[in-house]
Amino acid sequence: MSPSPGDYQLEIYLNGLTGTVPDLPMAFDELAERARQAMPPWLWSYVAGGAGDEHTQDANTRAFRRWGLYPRMFVGATQRDLSVDLCGIHLPTPLLMAPVGVIGLCSQDRHGDIATARAAAATGVPMIASTLSQDPLEDVISHTGDTPALFQLYTPTDRDLAASLLHRAEQAGCKAVVVTLDTWITGWRPRDLSTANFPQLRGHCLANYTHDPVFRRIVGPDPSPDQIVAHWAGLFGNPLTWDDLPWLRSLTSLPLIVKGICHPDDARRAADHGVDAIYVSNHGGRQANGGLPALDCLPDIAAATDLPTVFDSGVRSGADIVKALALGADAVAVGRPYAYGLSLGGTAGVVHVLRSLLAEADLLMAVNGYPSLSDLTPQALKECGPWH
Repeated sequence: MSPSPGDYQLEIYLNGLTGTVPDLPMAFDELAERARQAMPPWLWSYVAGGAGDEHTQDANTRAFRRWGLYPRMFVGATQRDLSVDLCGIHLPTPLLMAPVGVIGLCSQDRHGDIATARAAAATGVPMIASTLSQDPLEDVISHTGDTPALFQLYTPTDRDLAASLLHRAEQAGCKAVVVTLDTWITGWRPRDLSTANFPQLRGHCLANYTHDPVFRRIVGPDPSPDQIVAHWAGLFGNPLTWDDLPWLRSLTSLPLIVKGICHPDDARRAADHGVDAIYVSNHGGRQANGGLPALDCLPDIAAATDLPTVFDSGVRSGADIVKALALGADAVAVGRPYAYGLSLGGTAGVVHVLRSLLAEADLLMAVNGYPSLSDLTPQALKECGPWH
């Protein structure tokens, strides 16, 4: 019998026979609390916080509780197939690591992008490497091993710089590009405002810019740190319109995935403009308060086009992954949980979180009688109303 993600459970129990117990938390709440203790307050507020009073951020997580998974018996799901094809990229599981713009700061050595890449290599879970990185993307992607990597673009206002960043991603070996649409300007984030904290304005996570030939040409020779930050701030956010999408599509031959789509009309229009996948996300509730939980948007988006659908926002467990798949996602990305694992254990912490999420998802499919992802349809779920 081939190994399955659920074998992580057996590994833990067998280690327990010799007195070895996990040194990293198994439950999300404990993981978050220990991460809070490990991170400096300004970094914790940035990673854990959301927009406004965080109602939308909290609603993202609560939305999963409204759905229950039907158990199906006499199925004999002794082997589960979690593999997925995403835009021609074959993956062993549907799990991805969402881009996190300060992931580089979350490890104790402040090279969290590289630690995350190494976790991708160890687990087969792809990393979506952020434009905002402590280490240049070439160095980061070189550590992902045989696991495919994706590159997330915050589209700058300078078109030559955008083209350069995507060219570098292609040359580094990335297999797809994820364009984030909802962060050309920063949302109202009280936790960060209370500490007057914006990491990039302090010079953090700008390596992809300082190592870019176009950006270096823009800032000129021997710029001061303040000059680098000032130029970055002036170039960072591009409020894209539909008229920009053909230009964006022309920049790369890689599959183009657009992130932040939450309305089916936008999904259909993006498909008409030649994108390769739709990424349903409200940025984990970090950008706009008062919106819909991303999970509530997923079924309509999945039904709107034939394109693959990626989902994130509020995913905290293997059960959440299974429910998102049943509601129409082809792949599910996780953000804060792996950032918390990184803060506690570096690469090993990320690996632990990813393996735990996948083990729970795999075992749920086994216990409930769903041997493959194709068995996880909307009919596998029942809406049960709010659970608290």
